[in-house]
Amino acid sequence: MSSALSFSSICFEQGCWFKGERKIRVADKRVKMPSSMSFRVSANSSVNSEKDIRIGLLGASGYTGAEIVRLLANHPHFRVTLMTADRKAGQSMESVFPHLRAQKLPRLISVKDADFSTVDAVFCCLPHGTTQEIIKGLPTALKVVDLSADFRLRNIAEYEEWYGQPHKAVELQKEVVYGLTELLREDIKKARLVANPGCYPTSIQLPLVPLIKANLIKHENVIIDAKSGVSGAGRGAKEANLYSEIAEGISSYGVTRHRHVPEIEQGLSDVAQAKVTVSFTPHLMPMIRGMQSTIYVEMAPGVRTEDLYQQLRTSYEDEEFVKVLDEGVVPRTHNVRGSNYCLMNVFPDRIPGRAIIISVLCVAD
Repeated sequence: MSSALSFSSICFEQGCWFKGERKIRVADKRVKMPSSMSFRVSANSSVNSEKDIRIGLLGASGYTGAEIVRLLANHPHFRVTLMTADRKAGQSMESVFPHLRAQKLPRLISVKDADFSTVDAVFCCLPHGTTQEIIKGLPTALKVVDLSADFRLRNIAEYEEWYGQPHKAVELQKEVVYGLTELLREDIKKARLVANPGCYPTSIQLPLVPLIKANLIKHENVIIDAKSGVSGAGRGAKEANLYSEIAEGISSYGVTRHRHVPEIEQGLSDVAQAKVTVSFTPHLMPMIRGMQSTIYVEMAPGVRTEDLYQQLRTSYEDEEFVKVLDEGVVPRTHNVRGSNYCLMNVFPDRIPGRAIIISVLCVAD
């Protein structure tokens, strides 16, 4: 599984790199815009752009690339001017993804032919293990969001252990900011290189971080049962992802060794200021898109389920894309399909002192 291509982790949606935010109406949809971009918002929320932000998209022919284009298409100040896809070089984007036919997009080219002097920022959607050297070679003036896992782990030895290869941009790793916007917004605004979070870690950290920070749950015995649609495995042909292998069944994978485990534990340990270890098992579901994490936690002494609920409501009451549902309402993946939302809720467990948290989001790759 790769990036959480939904909601805040796509940094252009929530003011990353820029100071401050403001909300405007664009085509009757609520969109967050960075207030320090070169544009003016009038009293009636009409927008006049003085300068578009030119975007380069690396690895545009995968599901992640297609979703980036779809999201950018609704943004009034970002314009895709460069797109690479080595295996599809020379083709149009509409020939790869016909649903993007209406977008005005450049033709796909090879990375080696890309002129990065023509863009202001880059979204890198290349596979894990290929991104570090490419980003290391980009002009240092560019803002970069990497949607692979290559820069998510701060500990180089941990990266090499879990991904099975040496880190090829160790010096660059030191300046990376982890891109979970609701939790690290101020750091992201100042960053040059943002590591977009993984899909499972996003669905897990968003509900757990505020609760750990408020000392409402114990750090031990956190159990996570997570499920994802097939698109999370990417667009490459794999036997395990064939229709006949996926349909009418559920399969667990990466048991005890899924690569998102250290990323989850890194985020939770940071806020706990102590090592947090979780029990995490992902499952592949016979659906295209969507992700659900069901999280079992032990509450601190004297804490009630209602306290967890109120803490999450307070933490995300001003967030556009993270919603805590009304009490008793169960989050469903159907309700986030194709959206930028993460929906969550808290329920009392039958076991005294424990609670169940359910979090859902949409995932592309």
